[in-house]
Amino acid sequence: MESIALPANCKGSLSVRLQTDMVSRLVLRDTAPMNKAGKAIITAALLAAFGTAAFYSIYQTGRQAAPETGGALTGLAGKLTGAVPVQELSGLIAVDVEPYFQDPRVQKLLLENGFKLKVQRMGSRDMAARVVPGQTPDFFFSSGVVAANQIGDAAKKANIPTAVYSPIYTPLVIASWAPIAQILAANGMAKEVSSGVWNVDLAKLTQTMLDKKRWKDLKDAQAYDVNKSVLVSTTDVRKSNSAAMYLALTTYVVNGGEIVTDRDTARKAAQNVVGLFKRQGYQENYVNGNFDDYVSIGIGKTPMAFIYENQIVSHAFVKKGLSAGMVLLYPQPTLFNKVVLVALNDHAKKLGELLSTHRELQRLAVDFGFRIAESAHFVQATQAVNLAVQEHLTQVIDPPSFDMMGEMIEVISNEMAK
Repeated sequence: MESIALPANCKGSLSVRLQTDMVSRLVLRDTAPMNKAGKAIITAALLAAFGTAAFYSIYQTGRQAAPETGGALTGLAGKLTGAVPVQELSGLIAVDVEPYFQDPRVQKLLLENGFKLKVQRMGSRDMAARVVPGQTPDFFFSSGVVAANQIGDAAKKANIPTAVYSPIYTPLVIASWAPIAQILAANGMAKEVSSGVWNVDLAKLTQTMLDKKRWKDLKDAQAYDVNKSVLVSTTDVRKSNSAAMYLALTTYVVNGGEIVTDRDTARKAAQNVVGLFKRQGYQENYVNGNFDDYVSIGIGKTPMAFIYENQIVSHAFVKKGLSAGMVLLYPQPTLFNKVVLVALNDHAKKLGELLSTHRELQRLAVDFGFRIAESAHFVQATQAVNLAVQEHLTQVIDPPSFDMMGEMIEVISNEMAK
């Protein structure tokens, strides 16, 4: 009796043996001759059964190896099933995007598209120091173009080629309260441009703060008649990107509506606004701390908090709306904070392209409050929780260069150390 078996290299496979004399009796049975059509049907059925068994055997072999490859089917199993080989990448990421990469939906989509990421959170301004030949991660995902440019410069000096992608972004805003917005409006510093959407004249607000006005000094301040300085709460400018963006905006204002471009102007402008930071007292190192105080402690401690828009948007998604009295103030002008992926090899470049173009991955970023190229989807998502946002922001400036920001931060740091 002859037998047919699968190749020996299919370890752990299902042993498939076809008894050829049985096949002969089924197909060529003497006692009941079949027509050609009947024989063809039986032959096709047997071949299909054989093919199914072989496919299943190879698939199971691939499944046994899958844990070692991040869940992907490899070799012949991968080719037969259309599975994508998985590339494991290491990356340093900003705190802003950590929840996004922790989301199981994001991880699943990345795996389906051939990526398994091992990420570690780090302050964006500390990332450039990790550009070391032979020890550099596959990619950085920094908060802000200033930090990204710093990483790029370090990579250039180390002769490491890079590619840059900006798949998501968020504007800088002021989280505040309805009574505060109304007081600012009564004093010519704010205006409700649509229901629940407020614009703040940053030049007027900055001047009020530089003049050391207190809330009780302002017109129609009965709702917040306190002996507290009018200040916007920020994080520590020596540590945090969001505070650095506040520095960029306020120095733009005191420099006559011009971005600082030289060292002397940068240091002079920073000296002019140092009180806006020093008079705040203790400041959190990370932007989450500042926002947490706004949410948990409220108007008494934090009448105005300088944050990323995505923080309050994601909070609204979780809570199905904002708490009573919470409002968003959009500084005029403001800055867009781009979350920038700096890729240091070809695999990381493909990751950057995927995050920038994959529709589902883009839309999942909106769940964490980020804006994407598909602005209509962002607006629809916020409307679903009755959150009013400004869809189109036109008064937007760029931050100064990394060198100029460094000069200004140094001035603030030195003054705060006194």
